[in-house]
Amino acid sequence: MCLKYGGPVSETRRPRPRRRRLLRAAVGFLVLLAVVGYAAVQRYYNGGGAPYCVARAAGAGAGPGAAGGTYELTPEQAANAATIAAVGIVRGLPDRAVTIALATAMQESALRNLDHGDRDSLGLFQQRPSQGWGAPEQVMDPVYSAGVFYDRLAEVPRYAELPLAEAAQTVQRSGFPDAYAKHEPDAAVLTAAIGGAGSLSCSGPEAAAGDPQKVRAELSRTFGAQALAGGGDGRPGVTGADGADGAREAEVNLRLDGGGAAEVRRGRAMAQWAVARSGELGIARVSYAGGAWAAGLSGAAWQPSGGDGTGGRHASGAGEIRIFVAR
Repeated sequence: MCLKYGGPVSETRRPRPRRRRLLRAAVGFLVLLAVVGYAAVQRYYNGGGAPYCVARAAGAGAGPGAAGGTYELTPEQAANAATIAAVGIVRGLPDRAVTIALATAMQESALRNLDHGDRDSLGLFQQRPSQGWGAPEQVMDPVYSAGVFYDRLAEVPRYAELPLAEAAQTVQRSGFPDAYAKHEPDAAVLTAAIGGAGSLSCSGPEAAAGDPQKVRAELSRTFGAQALAGGGDGRPGVTGADGADGAREAEVNLRLDGGGAAEVRRGRAMAQWAVARSGELGIARVSYAGGAWAAGLSGAAWQPSGGDGTGGRHASGAGEIRIFVAR
C-alpha cells in the first residue's frame, strides 16, 4: 500500500472543514436573528431602541396610491424638516414650495444642521456667508436659513410650475444641478405629513423634564407671535395636568384664529412640529383635531383622542393644540 504525506490519516481524525463552516454559519445566523428580533421588540415598545420618526402621507398603510407613502428619519432630521415646513406654512406658501425646500435640504445636508461644508458652506441648505446668504450664525439657525431660502425661491418666476431640480438649482447654484430630483418623492411625503392630511410620529423613551417657557419661545420663533394668541392675555395658558402615569405636566395651550384651510394647515404644522421636537424640548403629549400622540407608548403613532393612555383627558377641542410638557 502506497502511503502519502507520511502515512494514512485516521477517518476519525480527518478534519471536516465544510461541516464546521456550516455549523459556524448556522450559529451566526441564529445569533443574527436573535439580535434583529431583540432590536425589533425594543424599537416597537420604545424601551431602549434608538429614537426614530416616521412621516406618513395620507393613504400610507391603506394600500398603494399616489397620495400614500412613508419616510423614516431621525429625530434631528424630523425637527429640521418640521421647522423648514413650518416657516413656509407661516408665510402662506404652497405645498410645492415646501417640497422644494425640503428636497433641497435633503440633498445639501441630509436634513442635518452642519457646521461645515464646501468652502464656507454651512447649515441645512449649505448656504455660504461669503455669497450673501447671511452671517455664519444666521445660516446656522434653521428658522433663518429656511426663511432666506424661501425668499430667494419666491424670486424665481413661476417656480411652482418648474421641475423641482430646476427650481432648486436656480436658488442654490449647485455643482450638481440634477441631484435634487431624486429627493422629490420623500420630500412630498414630509410635506403631507407635516402640513397636510398625513402625520409625523416619533418613538423613543418617555420624555425627560422640559421647560414650558422654552416651548413657548420656540413656538413663537418658528411660527411667529400669532402662534401664542391663545388666551385672554395673548399668551398660551400653562397649567398643571396629571399624565397617564401620574407624572406632573405643564400644558401649553394654543388656539387657532378660525377654521379656514390656512389655519387648519398651520395647526397641523404646530402639532407635528411639537412631536418632532418632543425629545429635545421634553414634550410628553400632543393633541389636536381629535388625535393624540404620547411619548414612550407602543408604536408612538397618533391615535384617536382617548386612545393615548389618558382616557381622553388630554383631548383637544376644535381649533386647539394642546402640548403637554413633562415636569
